[in-house]
Amino acid sequence: MTDTPDPTASTEPASREPSPAPPAAASAATTPDTDSTGWQKLPSRAVLLCTIDVSLSLAVVFAIAGVVLGVLTVGSWVGIASGLSGALLGAGIGTWIGLRRYRNTLWRLDAHGFAVRRGVAWQRETLVPLTRVQHLDLKHGPLQRLRGLATLVVHTAGTRHNAVSIDHLDAQDAERLRERLGRQLDHDEDA
Repeated sequence: MTDTPDPTASTEPASREPSPAPPAAASAATTPDTDSTGWQKLPSRAVLLCTIDVSLSLAVVFAIAGVVLGVLTVGSWVGIASGLSGALLGAGIGTWIGLRRYRNTLWRLDAHGFAVRRGVAWQRETLVPLTRVQHLDLKHGPLQRLRGLATLVVHTAGTRHNAVSIDHLDAQDAERLRERLGRQLDHDEDA
């Protein structure tokens, strides 16, 4: 018995229908780390360092306070226990404060200058006009290097708050900011 081809079957390869057009590209201003007004968040890698900064400090302060209160009121063993309890309480409060600080630290570079917004209860926004930039520093602590982060310090002309710094920026963003602000600084010196 021989196989006969099916007359209804096509011998041509199936042609692919054109795929629907890709969705419109999202605006660069609304990336996950940027809101609609251009404010950019710190990278998620910065959460740990933001919380360590505050929680270690508060853990030490609360531990010392716990030991002193425990020793003065009851005795040395109670002082040690209350010191450990104080350290845990301080670390917990510090972690909460650090998370809030991380969520509420934003930065923006636009035609007006470099701006940093910080604060939870008392919000503070600092704007450095591009014409006021004197020089720039980029710092990388050991923990920041491990996490690919950096601190950008913008020194300005003026007496009050003559430097604006932002900790735990993405190292590449910090480098780009330094280059862009530095180009503006060089352009102003040439003029």
